[in-house]
Amino acid sequence: MLPEISDLIHCSAVFLPADPARTGRVAFWHPDGRDCHDGLAGPAGTLEELTVITPALRPATVTALVLPVADALPLLTRARAAAVPPAVPPAGPPVDTPAGTAAPGPGATPAAAFWGAAALLALRFAARGLLLPGLSPTDHDAWRIGPLDAADLAQVRELAAAMPPAARCIAVPPARADGDPLRLPAPEPLLRAFLDAVADTLPRSPAAPAAADGPAFAAPEPGRYPGLRPWVAEVAAGQDAGVRISLRIELTDRPDRPEAPGFRAVLQLHSLSDAAVVADAAEVWAGSGAAAAGFAPRARMDALLALRRAARLWAPLTPLLTAAVPGSVELADEEVTELLGGAAQALAADGVQVHWPRGVAHGLTTHAVVGGGPDHTDPNRTGPNRTDPDRTGPAPAGTLGPVGTPGLLSPDALLSFDWRHSLGDRADDLTPAELDRLAESHRPLVRLRDQWVLIDPAEARRARARQDRKVTAADALAAVLTGSAEVDGRQVAVTATGPLARLRAELAADPEDPAARAAPYAQQSIAQQTITQPAALTAELRDYQLRGLAWLARMTALGLGGCLADDMGLGKTITLISLHLHRQQDPATAGPTLVVCPASLLGNWQREFARFAPGTPVQRFHGSGRSLAGLPADAVVLTTYGTLRLDAPALAGTPWGLVVADEAQHVKNPHSSTARALRTVPAPARVALTGTPVENNLTELWAILDWTTPGLLGRLGTFRNRYADAVERGRDPQAAARLGALVRPFLLRRRKSDPGIAPELPPKTETDHAVALSPEQAGLYEAVVRETLAAIAAADGMERRGLIVKLLTSLKQICNHPAQYTKEGAGGGSGGGRSGKLELLDELLDTILAEGGSVLVFTQYVTMARILEKHLAARGIGTQLLHGGTPVPRREELVDRFQSGEVPVFLLSLKAAGTGLNLTRAAHVVHYDRWWNPAVEEQATDRAYRIGQTQPVQVHRIIAEGTLEDRIARLLERKRALADAVLAGGEAALTELTDAELAELVALRAERDGENGR
Repeated sequence: MLPEISDLIHCSAVFLPADPARTGRVAFWHPDGRDCHDGLAGPAGTLEELTVITPALRPATVTALVLPVADALPLLTRARAAAVPPAVPPAGPPVDTPAGTAAPGPGATPAAAFWGAAALLALRFAARGLLLPGLSPTDHDAWRIGPLDAADLAQVRELAAAMPPAARCIAVPPARADGDPLRLPAPEPLLRAFLDAVADTLPRSPAAPAAADGPAFAAPEPGRYPGLRPWVAEVAAGQDAGVRISLRIELTDRPDRPEAPGFRAVLQLHSLSDAAVVADAAEVWAGSGAAAAGFAPRARMDALLALRRAARLWAPLTPLLTAAVPGSVELADEEVTELLGGAAQALAADGVQVHWPRGVAHGLTTHAVVGGGPDHTDPNRTGPNRTDPDRTGPAPAGTLGPVGTPGLLSPDALLSFDWRHSLGDRADDLTPAELDRLAESHRPLVRLRDQWVLIDPAEARRARARQDRKVTAADALAAVLTGSAEVDGRQVAVTATGPLARLRAELAADPEDPAARAAPYAQQSIAQQTITQPAALTAELRDYQLRGLAWLARMTALGLGGCLADDMGLGKTITLISLHLHRQQDPATAGPTLVVCPASLLGNWQREFARFAPGTPVQRFHGSGRSLAGLPADAVVLTTYGTLRLDAPALAGTPWGLVVADEAQHVKNPHSSTARALRTVPAPARVALTGTPVENNLTELWAILDWTTPGLLGRLGTFRNRYADAVERGRDPQAAARLGALVRPFLLRRRKSDPGIAPELPPKTETDHAVALSPEQAGLYEAVVRETLAAIAAADGMERRGLIVKLLTSLKQICNHPAQYTKEGAGGGSGGGRSGKLELLDELLDTILAEGGSVLVFTQYVTMARILEKHLAARGIGTQLLHGGTPVPRREELVDRFQSGEVPVFLLSLKAAGTGLNLTRAAHVVHYDRWWNPAVEEQATDRAYRIGQTQPVQVHRIIAEGTLEDRIARLLERKRALADAVLAGGEAALTELTDAELAELVALRAERDGENGR
C-alpha cells in the first residue's frame, strides 16, 4: 500500500541514483523525525535507515520509505499537484520560481514539490518520444532522455537551479581522501540522473523475458550487453553525444554550362554544448580557424559516426565516409531532387539539418481558397434521393441550402478549390505561366523572377494537376472550419471566400455581441438577430436554455442541423419545445414537427407540450389506427423508433418543418434499420437530442451528425481513416483538434458542472461501498473461475470469446447474489446472509427510510431486480419495479406513484430506465452492480440529479471487493473523465485479453487491496 497525498506532502523526498538508471529509488521521510511510514511498507517499497545531511550540514539517520521510481512517479506527480501557491502571497519582495515549478502550498515540503515537478518534466519529455537507447557505465541496457534541443536543455538547467538543498541531501563520496565527506551532489547531474531513471522505467514490459538472453531495452530486469558498445556510440553520435552534423548546400560554377550552376553539399559540425560553435568539417580536420578550436579531438570520430548513420538515409553522402577529409561532395541534379522531395525531412528526423543557399527560394507553399459558389452538379447523380454507395441509406430529400446561400450545401453541389502557390515563404503568388515553367523544367534549379529557384519538378507538376479538382460542398465546409484539407497525403491550409465565408462567419459569430446587435436589423446576420423567448411558452427559460434556443434557431435557419448534447436534466425537452414555437412565428420556417423517441418517453413529451405549450396540437403516431390525415400546420407528431421502422413511407410522405431524434444514441449504429429509416424522412431542419453523443467510439458521433447535417463528416470510411482511428488510438494529437474544430459549430454540449449552468443544483456525493463475498459466493466464484479458465485455454476464435463473455457475466451475477447465478430467480431464498451486497443494501435502506427518504436502486439484470423486489416485500418495504417490458401506461403510473411519495423504493432496470425519467423525489441512488460504461451509469443517476432537484443527492455504488468488480470499478474510475469522448467496448474489449491477463482480472483476492500497491 502506498501513502496518501496528505501523508506524502508532509514528507521530504530525495532521489537515490543507481546503475542502471531504472534501479534508482526515491526516499520519503519526515524532516522533523516524526513517523510517516507506519503501515506503508509492502512489496513495492521498503523501510530503510538512510543517512541524510541536515540544514546544519550534519549527518542524521532517518527511517525512510524507499520506493522504486515506477512506484514513486504517481505519488510525486500527485504531490506536485497538491503543492499549489498559497492564496495570499507572503509578505516581502516577490520570489521568482522557475518554469514548471511553483511555490509549495501549505504543508508541502519543498523537496517533494521539486521532485514532483521533475517527474512531470520527465513525463513530458517521454511523451514527446525523447528516448534514446544506450548502455550504463556497467554495460547494462538503459534508456535515457534525449535528444534535447536548446530550449529543452534550458528548461532542465532552470529547474536544476531551483533544486532546494533538501532535495539533494545525500552525501557523495569525497573527491579526495582528505575531502569533505558532507559534499552534496551537484543539482544538474542529479536531476539528469532522475530524468534518465524515468526514461529507463517507462518502456519496460513485464511480458518481456527477464532472462539474461532476453530482449535488451524491454525486460525490467537489468541485462549486460558489452557487445552493443559500438552500436550505442553510433546511436548517440549527433544526438546527445559528440557533435551534431548538418549539410550546407552551395551553388557551384560549371565551366561547360555557366548559365546552369551545379551543386555541392558541405559537411558542417555543431557543438552540442554551445550552439554558437559551428565549423566546416574541412576546418576541423585541418585544425584551422577559430571555430575549429571549439571542438575536442574526438569530434572527428563522433562526426564520422553520425555521418555513417546519415549515409544510410541518403546514399549520396557515402563518398564522404571514405574521403581523407569529409569536407564536401558534388551532387547531381537528380540527387538534389531527392533532397527536395523528402530526403531532407528524413535527415532532419535523424538530427541532420539541410541548409539551402541564401537568396535561393526553394519549395512550393500551397494554400487554397474555396467558397465562391457551386460550379455545377454531377450529371451522373440522379436526384435528391440518390443512393450513395458508402452511405447507409438514401440521401435526404430537398436541399440544405442555408439562408442567403441557396444551394450552396445541396447534396449535388461541387465547389472548386482556387489553388494559390508561392515560393518558400514569399507572400506573392505564382502565375499559371510561372507554375507551368516550373512543372516543365528538367532541372531542380530554375531562374524565375531574376532569382534562382530550387524545386522538385514533380511537385510542381502535381500542383498544376490539382488546379481543376472539385470537392463536395460538405468537404469544402469541413476544410474551412478546420482550416486545412488533406491533399496528396499533406495538410494544406484552406481559407473561405464568398458565400462559404459568410456561412463560416455565421457559424462563428457571437450572438451576444453588443456591437453586432447595434447594427440595423436588415444588416444583421442570422447569428446577430436577437432571439427572445416565444410568447406562447408558459415557462421562463433559463439563460443557458435561451442560448440553446438561439443556437438551434440559428442552425435551423441556416438550413443546417445540430445536436443538442446537454447533460441529462438540463432541459433539452423545453428547449426543443421553444424551438418549435419559435419556428411557427415565421412563415418561412413554420410547419409540423416530428419527434421520434423511445416508446417510454411518449407520455413525457405529451405532458411537457401540454404544460409548456398548451395551445400546440399534439398527437401520437403510434399503435393501431395511427394516421396523419388532417394534420394541422403547427402540429407536433410523436412517434417511436419502432413505429418509424414499420411505417417510414407514411412519415416520409409528410412535409415536415422540423424532425427531432430524441435520445439519438438509438441511431448511433448507422447500419441499423432504425438509422436507415430515419434517413428517409425529409426535412429542411433536423435536430438530435442526446446526453451521450459518444458512448463507445467516434462512429456514433458520425452517425448522429451525418443525419443532422448530411455530408459534413464525409463518408464513414473516410471519416474513420481521417479522424476516428487517429483519435481513438492516439496516433495523431492534431486529429482530435481538427475534428473538434469541425464538429464544434454543429454540437452544443453543456454540463451541470459548467460555470453558470445550474448553480442552484444541490451537491452530489458519490460513494463506493466495498463488501465481502459470502462464503457461498466465494466458493461459487472460485469454482467458476477455475473451470472456465481451463475451458478458455483449450478454445480459440469465437468459441474463446464466447466463453470469456460467459465467464464475466457469471462472475458479475455471483457477486450480486447466488440465486441469480443458479437461476433460482425470485423464487430463491434471498436472506440468510447469502449475499454481501444484499446485506449492505438492507443497511442502506434502513438508514434512508428511517430518515423518510426515497431511493432509486438500479441493476442491469431484471432477474436480480425481481429477487430484490421479493426480498424487500418480505421485509415490509414498499417497492415497485420498472424494466424494459413495462408497458408505457404502467411506466407513467409507476413514476407518478414514486414522485407522489406513495412508494419509497424504486427498483429500475439500468438500460430501460436510464433515460427519459424525472425522479427528483429521490435523494439517494444505488447502483447495485456496475455497468461497463460510466456514461450509462451517469445517465441513470441523472434521473434524480437534474433540474428540479432540491435535495443533496447521494450516489452509492456497491462493489464486491477482491473480485472482477473491484478491478472494473478502478478501470471505470479512470475512464469517467472520458465518458463524453472515446470509451472502450466493454465486454468486447475484454474478450481480447490473453489467458494470463484474463486470469489476473478475474482472480478472487482475499482483500480489496490484495495487490499491495495499486
